[in-house]
Amino acid sequence: MAVEAELNDDNTSGQHSSNQLTPQLLEKPYEAPAEAKNPVLRGLPLRAGASLVSSVSAVSSYLWTNAGFTVLRNLPKLDQYPPRYDPTVTPFVVSPQALLPLSALSSPDLASRAPPSTAPARFPSIADYHAAYSSGALTPVDVAEALLPLVRRDISKRTDHATAFVQTNVAAVRAAAEASTERWKAGKALGLLDGVPIAIKDEVDVEGYERKVGTNYLFETKGTSWCVKAMIDAGAIVIGKSTMHELGLDTTNNNPNHGTPLNPYNKNYYCGGSSGGSAYTVGAGLVPLALGADGGGSIRIPSSFCGAFGLKTSHGRISRLPTSNAAISTGVIGPMAANMLDLEVGFRVMSRSDSALPSSALFPPPQPAPRPPTTKLLGLYQPWFDRADPLVRDSCNAALAYLQTTLGYRTVPITIPYLSQGQVAHALTILSEIATSQPSVKGLTPANQILISVGAHTPARDFLLAQKLRELLMRHLAAVFRQHPGLVIVTPTTPLPGWRIAGGAADLRYGVSNANTSVRNMEFVWLANLCGCPCLQVPVGYVDAVGGGGKVPVGMMGMGEWGKDEDLIGFGYDAEKWLHEGLEGGRQMPENWVDVLGLAKKGSE
Repeated sequence: MAVEAELNDDNTSGQHSSNQLTPQLLEKPYEAPAEAKNPVLRGLPLRAGASLVSSVSAVSSYLWTNAGFTVLRNLPKLDQYPPRYDPTVTPFVVSPQALLPLSALSSPDLASRAPPSTAPARFPSIADYHAAYSSGALTPVDVAEALLPLVRRDISKRTDHATAFVQTNVAAVRAAAEASTERWKAGKALGLLDGVPIAIKDEVDVEGYERKVGTNYLFETKGTSWCVKAMIDAGAIVIGKSTMHELGLDTTNNNPNHGTPLNPYNKNYYCGGSSGGSAYTVGAGLVPLALGADGGGSIRIPSSFCGAFGLKTSHGRISRLPTSNAAISTGVIGPMAANMLDLEVGFRVMSRSDSALPSSALFPPPQPAPRPPTTKLLGLYQPWFDRADPLVRDSCNAALAYLQTTLGYRTVPITIPYLSQGQVAHALTILSEIATSQPSVKGLTPANQILISVGAHTPARDFLLAQKLRELLMRHLAAVFRQHPGLVIVTPTTPLPGWRIAGGAADLRYGVSNANTSVRNMEFVWLANLCGCPCLQVPVGYVDAVGGGGKVPVGMMGMGEWGKDEDLIGFGYDAEKWLHEGLEGGRQMPENWVDVLGLAKKGSE
């Protein structure tokens, strides 16, 4: 039985916003999702199945129904909610915000937020690059020359690291490094990012690079994406474009077109996707900061699998223009980073408002994240949280216990209605968006031929029902956030302790269609995409891998209120303390981790 309650305007947290929601609680007992029963295909059966599904409408229609996509037709009272296609909710700004200079967004004053030098298994941060350049111990040219042999895939003796990159513009890398070196010599460095190597997911545009979005197609480019340009203008050096799952349509990063980077912690596991190349570059130590995109966990899942930090930002806050967004109502841009400092600086720079994207100008200029957070309140929906694998659950509970007993956090029980149906609504929405932007499946990998052919069968009726459920869920979340100002809703990032490459080399050669595990992998992440909320992934532990070969990382997520990205970053700094001070054995590095600064030092001698 569902119980609805509308909150009065005087029961607010004091935040005013445009595109406002009517807070409306809907209390409903938790219902676990039905077991997924989609066929799992790999190898030659996958190729044959893709040919059949993409050419015989009756087969793809049957698979659409078999996936449970009709479930929204059975929900009561959805007719009482208007459909909401845009989940952007922005703080109300009385007057236009002044554009902060890039020097303020990446100020060296933030360097003190880096992990202490005594932290075990310490991943170098952008502050370490800044210190090396400031002291004259290294130059950006030294770093670029150390990295190029590792990341280039156009040389005869390419390394395993190169699989994480789809392209490197060597001339552009060297030119940027030389320009940065000259600025440092002249005492005119632009800030913390000047001379720092970064990786860019092949979903956005960089001048001098192709954009393939994980396919074998060449997509039209209209200039460097705003979010990338902001980091380049701050002095960052794009070391290359990172690989991704084709069209961003799954969470493994399995890509027969360009190669699949193997998890830096365990080569028998996936990196996660679809921003798996960016996650690899951070997890393996190649860069401290990378750009990812997230339409259904595509920043957070690979960050979790690779032991990195990742922020799915508030919808509408960061511009990728002039590059189009195929997942227009679910996908966002965000940073993936080795440390919270790197993530915060990346967020501050790439979220610089773009006049071509009106919503980005409605958010206030990014401010330094509060340390410690002004509110230390965590929301738990226990039946949902407990859906995770026991190993994952134990790691997350240990981190939560530390936050409560050592750092003074409190927890409150919350509820969220229609979670399993909401995941269906998210899948209907993003598959419809991608199918609309990709009307032909010719030339795509077999797994994506199946996904897009099935998604293209979504009737307008069911698509609208999905948007009505989006409105219902957003109203409920608005009520929860008003009841508990400053709340961070915590869950495991993914219920899975990594995703093992079950079919070995054959799976990497042909791809895999395993919607059952994909749905399971996304059980927690989809909510922030459908509802537009910011959501932060933090590494919290390591568990034994199936079949041996080393540990695999485990992550935990915190989801906040619309526009409260900085508050989530403040929470992330506290979670980082657990990683360095509370976790038994501390943070761990993968076996193939690269000491870039050490290599650069050797090369410069």
